[in-house]
Amino acid sequence: MSEKQIQKAGNDAQQLQVGNMTVNVGIDEKRAREIFQEMNALAVQDYTQEALNIANARVTEFEKRLLPKMEAVEGALQSFSDPSFQLLLVEAQKTAAATEREKDYDLLSELLIHRFQKGENRKIRAGISHAIGIIDEISDDALLGLTVFHSVSYFLPVTGDILSGLFVLNALFEKVIYSQLPKGDDWLDHLDILDTIRINSVDKFKKIKQYYPELLDGYIATGIEKTSDDYKKATEILFNAGLQNILVEHTLNPDFVRINVPNKKQIDSLLFQGMVNNGGLLVPVGIQFTNEQKEAVKTVYDLYKKDSNIKNQNIEKFMIEWNKFPKLKELQEWWDNIPQGFNITMVGRVLAHANAQRCDKNLPPLN
Repeated sequence: MSEKQIQKAGNDAQQLQVGNMTVNVGIDEKRAREIFQEMNALAVQDYTQEALNIANARVTEFEKRLLPKMEAVEGALQSFSDPSFQLLLVEAQKTAAATEREKDYDLLSELLIHRFQKGENRKIRAGISHAIGIIDEISDDALLGLTVFHSVSYFLPVTGDILSGLFVLNALFEKVIYSQLPKGDDWLDHLDILDTIRINSVDKFKKIKQYYPELLDGYIATGIEKTSDDYKKATEILFNAGLQNILVEHTLNPDFVRINVPNKKQIDSLLFQGMVNNGGLLVPVGIQFTNEQKEAVKTVYDLYKKDSNIKNQNIEKFMIEWNKFPKLKELQEWWDNIPQGFNITMVGRVLAHANAQRCDKNLPPLN
């Protein structure tokens, strides 16, 4: 985040500026726990003594999951001094007290971290607030289906190597598909009731065989035939741009070469593998292509042979490789049989993303 004015202070310091009063009170882990308990007193004040013991035990489990995660994210503990975050924390504590599923405490923690990371976005903030309120209501199978749907829609491999890209996707869904995927309509009706999706019975989803080849068009594109004049032209263009090893043999068709990107959009983010001196040691770093080099690569991409038959053959071969990965095969069988179309809401997005991050800690935050 960028600010017009930045003030720095040591740990646990307090900053006061007279005039337009600015107060920056340092929150350490000890104070965050105290605030957590202060807010919990508000969250459980209406329970009977019998329910209070259960509620406190559950909230304690939530605290054990939340505080270490917040402490691990730089600046996140400062959220405990934010009034709006404190109100949200109370709601999260109420939900934690009401749910018996242990994974819900991790899910609530991920949502609160996401609130810190994306709190300036009011649309996401509203989605998080509503998502926290329904965690104790959403069923296991509906949450799983929602998470897998979001993962298909949101996450793509960045590697240009086709088999590596499939490996990355399979590894993701090995973590995200943690139970038997839901079937029928009940889970969709349940999600619609909870305002996480809007059922749209008119539209149907594209089958996996169409969906992924469109998003990963760099994988299944025809490429350039090795014996063609366009191949000579492409190598000359790349040589003049100071580029080498950009063209690789097409995994799906060895008679052709392709640029090692998952889709044309990725060309703008291509990097050189360079080396820099760091204290006497050579350290590898990524170096951005120049605009001229990016344009050269795009020009070569446009030289790909326009042949729908070859492209369709590549799709068939791509799906053969796809089905060699157990989780990808399972995903396709489930996705292709979702009975109704639907649109995911912001509530559904933040909830599904938080659950995906619960399954895989390395996933990026929701944009």
